[in-house]
Amino acid sequence: MLQSVMIDYARIFVQAGKGGAGKVGWRQDKFVIKGGPDGGNGGKGGSVYLAVDPNLNTLKNFQFQKKFAAEPGQMGGKSRRTGGDGADLIIKVPAGTVVNGKIDLVKPGERYLVAQGGNGGRGNWVFRSPTNTTPKTAEPGGPGQSQELALELKLLANIGLIGLPNAGKSTLLSVLTHARPKIAAYPFTTLEPNLGVLSLGKKNLVLADIPGLIEGASQGKGLGIEFLRHVERCQVLVHLLDATSKTLKADYEQVRQELGQYSQDLLKKPEIIVLNKLDLVAKVPPFKPKAVPISAVAHKNLDALKRMMQLVLTGL
Repeated sequence: MLQSVMIDYARIFVQAGKGGAGKVGWRQDKFVIKGGPDGGNGGKGGSVYLAVDPNLNTLKNFQFQKKFAAEPGQMGGKSRRTGGDGADLIIKVPAGTVVNGKIDLVKPGERYLVAQGGNGGRGNWVFRSPTNTTPKTAEPGGPGQSQELALELKLLANIGLIGLPNAGKSTLLSVLTHARPKIAAYPFTTLEPNLGVLSLGKKNLVLADIPGLIEGASQGKGLGIEFLRHVERCQVLVHLLDATSKTLKADYEQVRQELGQYSQDLLKKPEIIVLNKLDLVAKVPPFKPKAVPISAVAHKNLDALKRMMQLVLTGL
C-alpha cells in the first residue's frame, strides 16, 4: 500500500508524430486543361523531448498520465507546398531524473531526445521525369519513433538527513528551512523525500529529508531501495540519532550497515552525527564518534549544527 504514494519512479510511453503524407496534385492554370504534377511534400512529425525543469522535485505528474504523443506532420499541399511540421512535445522532469538507468538529466533546461518524429512523404512533383511526366504516386509519411521509458528520480541535494524512523528529521528540516513536511510521533510519517532550502550566509543549501531507514532497507524492505537512491547524490549526510534511545550505538550502526550494503560509496560521504531530542533527556548521552547535540523542537544548538554544515561543505 505504501508503494502507491512514492513519486520518485515512473514508467511512461512516448510516441513521436508520424510524418505527413506527400500529395498527388496537378497544376491548374486558367488556360491549361491538364497541368503537370505539383503535389508537395508532407511535413515532419513532432519529436518528443525530456527537459529539466528546476521548479520540479517530483515525478508526481506521471502518476496518472502514462502515454505521451507528439503531433503528426500535415499532408503536402498544392503548388508544391510542404505540409506543416508537427509540434514537438516537451515533457518536463525534475533535475536528477535518470532515464532507463543510463541517461542522467541534471542541468536546468537540459533536453534529451527520446523519440524522433517521422519524415514527411514526398509529393508527386518530386517523381516527375522526362519519361513520367504525370506521376500519380506520392509517399506516405514515415512513422515516428516510440519507446517505453523508466524514469527514476535521485534528488539533488547538498545535505541529506538520514536516520531511523522518528529520529526527528522532518522536524529538523522544517525548523532549518521552513519546509512543511508531515510530522507526527510515529514511524514512517515521511513516505517520500522532502526538500527545503537553508540560507547560510550568501549560499542557499538544499536539504533532503530522507525517509527513515530500517533493517533490511538495502534489500528493499520498507521501501528501502526507493529511499536509498536519494542518498547517492547528497554531498554531505547528517545522521540524526534519537538521544532518548537506549541503543544509540546500535541505531547508528544499523543505518550505516544499510548504507554500506546498498553502496560502499555512501560510507565514504562526509557525515555529521547529530544527537536530537535533548529536550527529553537530563543530560547529553556519551557517544563516539563526536556528535552535535541539538533539540530541533526546542531550537537548541541549531547554530552549532549550521556552522558544522558550512564547515564540512567548504572542505569538499
